[in-house]
Amino acid sequence: MNFSPAIYEHAAALLGRRPWDVSRDGNLLFAGHAAAYRRYGHAPVVVGVDIYNLEAEAYGARVAEPEGNGIPAITEHPLAEVARIGDLPPFPVAGGRIPLVLATARRLKTECPAADVRVPVAGPFSVASNLVGFGTLLIASLTEPDATREALQHLARGQADFCRAIRAAGLGIALFESAAAPPLLSPDLFRDVPLPPLRWLLAEVGTLLGAPAPCIMGGDTTPILPDLLGTGTRYVICPAPGETDQTAFMAIMRRHPEVTVRINMAPEITARGDWPEVRAEIDRIAALVQDRPNTCLGTGALPFETPPELVERIRSHAAER
Repeated sequence: MNFSPAIYEHAAALLGRRPWDVSRDGNLLFAGHAAAYRRYGHAPVVVGVDIYNLEAEAYGARVAEPEGNGIPAITEHPLAEVARIGDLPPFPVAGGRIPLVLATARRLKTECPAADVRVPVAGPFSVASNLVGFGTLLIASLTEPDATREALQHLARGQADFCRAIRAAGLGIALFESAAAPPLLSPDLFRDVPLPPLRWLLAEVGTLLGAPAPCIMGGDTTPILPDLLGTGTRYVICPAPGETDQTAFMAIMRRHPEVTVRINMAPEITARGDWPEVRAEIDRIAALVQDRPNTCLGTGALPFETPPELVERIRSHAAER
């Protein structure tokens, strides 16, 4: 199996720096991701640390500085209600850290030309959850589904503008929409509210890329997997055990061999770093995906504290399976 670790805050660990510092300094952000790529040779290289915060911060949300090696998060939401989302101006491509991330990604692509460099883009529901808070968004989805869906469509149009700026810079796109996944949303609610704007955005991104857009979603996605596949995506994540039923997920995916699946290891096993336990987890996944094409081994967000030697050992063992 190919190994595709998701490296965000771990890039800061390779520099011996705090994720907060690396997330806000273009030189550090470049150095961390370049060091990770040169050490692991992974694909794709998604440039960022707190990847879900970029758009909401550009719209005016404040990202709080965490203690120690914590991951930056939005703790105060700039909008009080979902209805205010429709009043937002066009996507601020020059806002927040958007220019820093674009410039860093371009630099990585120039200095590591073989790398598959992508810029993270959040799905409409994930952006909305950072603008108004997840609880407020969930209540609005239940009580005002039509208005909420239109607010998400407004955000989707802004995300499409962001994606056009990314493509104009010669870069790839990684689209993430984990906030919309069950169990916090029921499958029926997912289909009614977040799915239509997400489907529209994936179609727009697919046109920009000239190929179906990837859709990266954690959570219990097995119940909504047919809906995700119905968007036309050709890249999905099989979330870690504890998030979803991986056996049931892969049973569905065996009927769709054309779609690439990244199947994630249990993050707590990776974080503990006990090699016999990690090796057993790789072997379990290898048995689960045996003879299924277009499958790679993933990690979810690679924990900050993961020893680099362990990452290299995982890559080597996966290549033997």
